[in-house]
Amino acid sequence: MATNNGPDVMEFAKEEEKVLQLWQKLDAFQSSLKQSKGRPRYTFYDGPPFATGLPHYGHILAGTVKDIVTRWAHQSGYHVDRRFGWDCHGLPVEYEIDKKLGIKGPEDVAKLGIAQYNNECRKIVMRYSTDWEQIVTRLGRWIDFKNDYKTMYPSFMESIWWVFKELYNKGMVYKGFKVMPFSTACSTPLSNFEAGQNYKDVQDPAGKDASSVLDRQTSLGTFIVNFPLVDDPKVKVLAWTTTPWTLPSNLALCVNPQMMYVKVKEKATGNMYILMEERLVALFKKEEEYEVLEKFRGEKLEGKRYKPIFNYFQHMEKRGAFRILTDSYVTTESGTGVVHQAPYFGEDDFRISLKYKIITRDMTPVCPVDMSGRFTAEVTHFAGQYVKDADKDIMKWMKQQGRLVHQSTTMHSYPFCWRSDTPLLYKAVPSWFVRVEQLVPKLLESNKNTRWVPEFVKEKRFANWLKDARDWAISRNRYWGTPIPLWISDDGEENELKTLTGNANITDLHRDFVDLMTIPSRCGKGDLHRVSEVFDCWFESGSMPYAQAHYPFENCREFEDGFPGDFIAEGIDQTRGWFYTLLVLSTALYGKAPFKNLICHGLVLAADGQKMSKRKQNYPDPMSIVDKYGADAVRLYLVNSPVVRADNLKFKEEGVKDVLKDVFLPWYNAHRFLLQNVDALHREESVQFLYNDECTDVAQNYMDRWIVSFTQSLIKFVKQEMSAYRLYTVAPRLVKFFDQLTNWYVRMNRRRMKGDGGRDECVHALTSLFHVLFVIIRIMAPFIPFLTEHMYQKMRGLIDPRSTKGNTDSVHYLMLPECREALIDVEIERAVSRMQSVIELGRVIRDRKTLPSKYPLREVVVISEDAQIRDDVKALEKYILEDHAVLGVRLKGAFKSVMAEIKTLSDDDLRQFQKDGQITVQGHTLTPADLCLKYTLVTSSGATPGHYEAHSENEMSRVCVPVLVLLDVTPDQSMLDEGLAREVVNRIQRLRKKAKLVPSDDVSVFYKTSGDLCRVLKQFSEHIRTTTKSPVIDGPPPANSDIVIHEKTKVKTAELELTLVKGCASCPGVEPTGSGGPTPLCRFVNVELCGSSPQGGAKGCQGTVLLENPRGDFTLSLPDLVKQVQIIFGLQQKRVRLFLSKSKDKDVTEKSTKDILALHGTTLYAYTD
Repeated sequence: MATNNGPDVMEFAKEEEKVLQLWQKLDAFQSSLKQSKGRPRYTFYDGPPFATGLPHYGHILAGTVKDIVTRWAHQSGYHVDRRFGWDCHGLPVEYEIDKKLGIKGPEDVAKLGIAQYNNECRKIVMRYSTDWEQIVTRLGRWIDFKNDYKTMYPSFMESIWWVFKELYNKGMVYKGFKVMPFSTACSTPLSNFEAGQNYKDVQDPAGKDASSVLDRQTSLGTFIVNFPLVDDPKVKVLAWTTTPWTLPSNLALCVNPQMMYVKVKEKATGNMYILMEERLVALFKKEEEYEVLEKFRGEKLEGKRYKPIFNYFQHMEKRGAFRILTDSYVTTESGTGVVHQAPYFGEDDFRISLKYKIITRDMTPVCPVDMSGRFTAEVTHFAGQYVKDADKDIMKWMKQQGRLVHQSTTMHSYPFCWRSDTPLLYKAVPSWFVRVEQLVPKLLESNKNTRWVPEFVKEKRFANWLKDARDWAISRNRYWGTPIPLWISDDGEENELKTLTGNANITDLHRDFVDLMTIPSRCGKGDLHRVSEVFDCWFESGSMPYAQAHYPFENCREFEDGFPGDFIAEGIDQTRGWFYTLLVLSTALYGKAPFKNLICHGLVLAADGQKMSKRKQNYPDPMSIVDKYGADAVRLYLVNSPVVRADNLKFKEEGVKDVLKDVFLPWYNAHRFLLQNVDALHREESVQFLYNDECTDVAQNYMDRWIVSFTQSLIKFVKQEMSAYRLYTVAPRLVKFFDQLTNWYVRMNRRRMKGDGGRDECVHALTSLFHVLFVIIRIMAPFIPFLTEHMYQKMRGLIDPRSTKGNTDSVHYLMLPECREALIDVEIERAVSRMQSVIELGRVIRDRKTLPSKYPLREVVVISEDAQIRDDVKALEKYILEDHAVLGVRLKGAFKSVMAEIKTLSDDDLRQFQKDGQITVQGHTLTPADLCLKYTLVTSSGATPGHYEAHSENEMSRVCVPVLVLLDVTPDQSMLDEGLAREVVNRIQRLRKKAKLVPSDDVSVFYKTSGDLCRVLKQFSEHIRTTTKSPVIDGPPPANSDIVIHEKTKVKTAELELTLVKGCASCPGVEPTGSGGPTPLCRFVNVELCGSSPQGGAKGCQGTVLLENPRGDFTLSLPDLVKQVQIIFGLQQKRVRLFLSKSKDKDVTEKSTKDILALHGTTLYAYTD
């Protein structure tokens, strides 16, 4: 039975491509959905990305998290529909068209026409969709692109209209003016959470008003302007701002009524100023520069009139403008303590001016800035200028007028448009709002009833945002979006499109279609016309649970059964985006959250900690990394990082590479090692290996029982943590498991699996390893879909068909393994953990003494006061001794130095410290965090015996009991000789690997050396032959040999020449001795096959069989000899008889052959019946 055990050198990325071909052939994803029909439903909502750009690492991370959870749900017995979503509307698309067509504002769109503009949007909205599908598929994510949803579908848009109608009918929609972040590049207002997405440090003439809407600014400089009082023009009130462009719209000044203000005289100029006492430092560096004339509270200034800087809005004086107002929002932190008020450019300004009735909500706003951010004709001095560009001209004008007192530049944090990357303005705009502030208590309650992972994001960041939630401006003054379905007459009558236009067969709901439709007034007031705004695209994505199902127009039962959804996931930036809008709309409609479980991951940054930037090229192309290392490596690197705990990840290519080196390669090698030895078992012992999961009983071998128990404990833990959506605990545990599997279990049981302990032991070990690997590939399949599929396809032919159910063509069709509690043995797991600690302590000693790991030691001593630890270590003594001879060194942290005073403590003092957990030394209380006990061995004289080296550890396997390990490091010639022999074994194995040989490839090893190394090789020839499975022969190979590889090397200081030759004395391929082939170093017989042809891949009809090993031990019996002949010629299924002649007149039987060794040197003739 020969199987394909996989490539010698695993190229993970290329193998993934083969797996993709298999999935395509099976139509694997759709097949899995068909198989799961009828199971309980698991509802997943996919947040829609924009298709105007290619996926970046943030998309890959989010897609991986979603794929893991939904695959896990499917393999847990659920039916999981996974529809890909596309965000098709809004600024990302429009901004691209504006750049392409050179559109600067609404006037340009009007000239072009909305129909043409939207047609341009339609052309590009899905331009990268094919790339998205290819990339997402290559990354291993199973999601339905054919049955996707798009926010531009009429069915989706109609459901959005329904959501709006429900809110409108509940009285939650209103129209009003509000100071909002405004993108002049996109000519539209943004919501507060959009404005918070892109803050940058910028240099302004000065900082913004300290108490304005820019609440994330740094400590700012000042731009101070004087305002002469009308009653006493010689006295000037000093106000400050960082936005000079708002000064033409100034209507008032504001002071804090309770703070102390002063009238001072500047000694250098004689000017008299009024400002807050605590803010004198804003203008004066020294007290000697001014004289305080008067002190008073701010309330004394209330109502005082001042001379405005500009006279553009002089008519507002009748409404009480150009007076000093009071409010407690003015602080002592910056500026002059006097804030200039431009009501339509600041939220607090607007609020205070309303309170003093300088403005009203329904009046024509004093807002001389158009949609493009340019001054209107009212501002005659600066008309047509972009406001930010006008700052310098405004300052220059004020300086000429004697109004500028002081100016400085400063760096501060300022919001930029998340799409156009241009500075935002804060200005009053008319908008349609959803009442969110009144909903806050319900929002907090809805949030409380959800599970967030990690929880702190829910309890802190998101809950705090909800507490301060403001009414949501849902309208945008744009074109490519879902139109707001309100038709209004002059007196405000409003109605819905579908019920009143009489046109129920509308195929497109975009503006270029619906704006042309009118609705007859019920009151005979002519036709109603649709309002011009479209919905904020966040309103659209927040409506996706209903709109993707075209609810409530169809799929009602399906939607209602699956609502709220079981799971969503996105980045932490969506706490103010998609997570928020989902919760607001669902709470407003149904009084509950639209999801039950949410994973919030962090952001992926460049290696230097900066935001990834195409312009800076500070990160590697994602697909180049996938092509180089494979998608599995990228997936595991991302989910086994702090980013799944909502922390940020600095992406490093080396981290992806380490996944291959530290996890995948050891795992793959263990898998391939299993298959190779299953092959060898069949080839050499004629055992047909067939695994039946239902027949896996409790093993007898201690290490088999340990790894099976450890694996079942892993199943239990992973299922428990996955049910709580804690990927950040699952991934590290899975990665750690592979260390336990490959570096402990496989390494300690290699010989058993190769058959050195006999056939039965070999079968038991291979069965245990198969069980563990079959479990882990099913557990890991949602995380690592490609490699697990590759391994499964290699293993599935060894699985007993009687133990399988349903379609088993793919590992992703299989259900997750159940935890079998009966196989868990916590005592064995504890004992092995302690054994590992002892071994690792020994490795520290080896490292300290620079003892090569291959050199055996005379003695290992383990000292502990805990009898249970001693018993556990004693039970696993042979593994400790074996591993100290063959395992490599691993670094372990050294103990901290103990302070000099502590060294004087007695043994009783330290024992008491160990018992109490603390000790007082010179008035300082020390705990185990401060004091680490190090144990050593001393003689009666107080010295450590020179032939022992000690190392200790205070904490072993979650049991706080000290353990001391001693290694006898006394030099010994026999130990050194054995170490040399092990070095030679290592060189031979490395040479086999270099020649790309597999365990089933039979070779002979010829060597040439001298001196002590030659002596050692002869002395340990049997050990070398047993370990390498190859005869080791002194001298050069025969001239006619088929040489595989030749190499000269050094072992210590000795020269060693090694040659590997095809075939060996006990296998076909090396000619018998009578034909001039190599002579074995022990007794043998030659065999010739007669009357039949070799089978089972064997070649040639002649061979040689050793009757004993080179040391004269383990003599074959006649049945063993016959079996070896069967193996040589591939005749395991045939009956073979041996004769002393070709005429078959003298057969070899137990009766005729009393002494098998008497056949030495003869030729036997083999015939089959």
